[in-house]
Amino acid sequence: MNLTDDIKKRIDIAAGRRAADLVLKNAKIVDVFSERIIEGDIAISNERIAAIGEYSGKEEVDLNGKYVAPGLIDGHVHIESSMVTPGQFAKAIVPHGTTSIIADPHEIANVCGLDGIEYILEESKDIPLDVFVMLPSCVPSTAFENSGAKLSAKELEKMIHIDRVLGLGELMDYPAIIGGNEEVLQKIKIAGNKMKDGHGPGIDGKDLNAYVTSGIKTEHECTTIEEMENRIRLGMYVLVREGSAARNLEVLTKGITKANLRRILFCTDDRHPEDILNDGHIDNNIRLAIKNGIDPISAIKVASLNAAECYRLYDRGAVAPGYMADLIVIDDIKKFNIEKVLKNGKIVAKNGKSLFKVKSKKDSKIMNTVNLKQIDKDMLKIKLSSGIVNVMRLIPHSLVTQKVVRKVDTEDSYFKYNHMLDILKLVVVERHKGTGNIGLGLVENFNLKDGAIASTVAHDSHNLIVVGDNDEDILLAIKELGEIGGGITICSKGKVLKSLPLPIGGLISDKALDEVSLQLKEMLKIAYGMGVNKDIDPFMTLAFLALPVIPELKLTDVGLFDVTKFDFIDISVKN
Repeated sequence: MNLTDDIKKRIDIAAGRRAADLVLKNAKIVDVFSERIIEGDIAISNERIAAIGEYSGKEEVDLNGKYVAPGLIDGHVHIESSMVTPGQFAKAIVPHGTTSIIADPHEIANVCGLDGIEYILEESKDIPLDVFVMLPSCVPSTAFENSGAKLSAKELEKMIHIDRVLGLGELMDYPAIIGGNEEVLQKIKIAGNKMKDGHGPGIDGKDLNAYVTSGIKTEHECTTIEEMENRIRLGMYVLVREGSAARNLEVLTKGITKANLRRILFCTDDRHPEDILNDGHIDNNIRLAIKNGIDPISAIKVASLNAAECYRLYDRGAVAPGYMADLIVIDDIKKFNIEKVLKNGKIVAKNGKSLFKVKSKKDSKIMNTVNLKQIDKDMLKIKLSSGIVNVMRLIPHSLVTQKVVRKVDTEDSYFKYNHMLDILKLVVVERHKGTGNIGLGLVENFNLKDGAIASTVAHDSHNLIVVGDNDEDILLAIKELGEIGGGITICSKGKVLKSLPLPIGGLISDKALDEVSLQLKEMLKIAYGMGVNKDIDPFMTLAFLALPVIPELKLTDVGLFDVTKFDFIDISVKN
């Protein structure tokens, strides 16, 4: 059916001259425009809503007074953080009411470049979840580490005109923007009139003005009401985030008012398998917002119409004639339990279960990404000028670490393990091009005993990172991840206890989300059984210890990085 015929069909249905394909009868419709409830029927033609009122259809579903709201939209998400393919991600989140997402494939792009972005676009075709993409703007994220790719403005220009590409992803290098760096300005230029996402925590005053005037329209890194208000005042949209590592909703909802509501969106950013299965997705944001005093219809508006209009997706986000028939059926608007999900006018999920199947395509360009140079125990030795050293101390429930000075044992001027002390070796191995780069450091408050934990999920360049209390298990863990093509592993006393293979870019499994979650749960039990500090998630914590933009001390494949000084430092403390 061509566009003209489709429009004429909707007109005939709306005018009562023709039966609708599907009618949802006796619904309480959430009107996000005027923020009220309308009682009536919803007539659907093909993929769109034809009319609201009193209608008959070829198929009719009596909702008996249940609520119908627009499908939910995640304004900023990294699919890779779920550790599953786009199709499996859809199977997990669509039953929670999410029908569209704005994805930033920043993680896999740091490993595979344009091939990684193409993988996300290709794998998200023909699934009942609309996956829109923001092109990663910071690959690599910093100059202080080695990633698998580098995306220049010239490279990004090859993909900016793709229909599902909405613009430029989070511009994390805000010092470069504020300083007028030519390379980053070229990326902003090629995005043209498309959206530009922000990532500028803490900036204020003239610096914030300089950041916003470049064309950046969104911010998902606000942690205080003041930050949120400052950005809204300058015309930005603020995405209130509730992810797995960063949870900002409870604080920020206290600053949402009727006056600023239209500039607020919801996002998850990074959400891990177990959190999706246990608590949900954007529906979790809505429930928490309601719990924290936000009116239910306002919360739904934030999660639908606001997100759609921010990202210029004017065909969705509301239950109204001409809009996409992306709908959710809710039993209780305050408890927000989703009973049915419709995508493009078809029921695709019921009572928390998806009703569709997905297929995953094998793409050699994003497989076999762990390329390690031969490593031996001598390469893991930490040479010290004294026993007084800089140590990275973990803070429970935080991505921030402390830079502390400690006294350690030495032998022949090398670091020597002392199992009476909670100071472990931290190793980052370049794993993309086999350069042999190895960064060495020391970490406190991890508490691991008799073993090593390693992962190829290490934000943002995703090199191989491993923590351990003996070199034998550290070496075994590195070898294991090389053999399985990336993932997470736990080794102890010369044996591999359990591994989770992530063969797609070293970041993503080819299994279903519930299976990945189960394996992670088993591995967590093993890790905590080895003494790991129960106030940290060992795998999530490890993943962020190589990110040299979060204070105070981090480790990359190039060396130990002091984020407060923004420079590399020695492990040994100089006298």
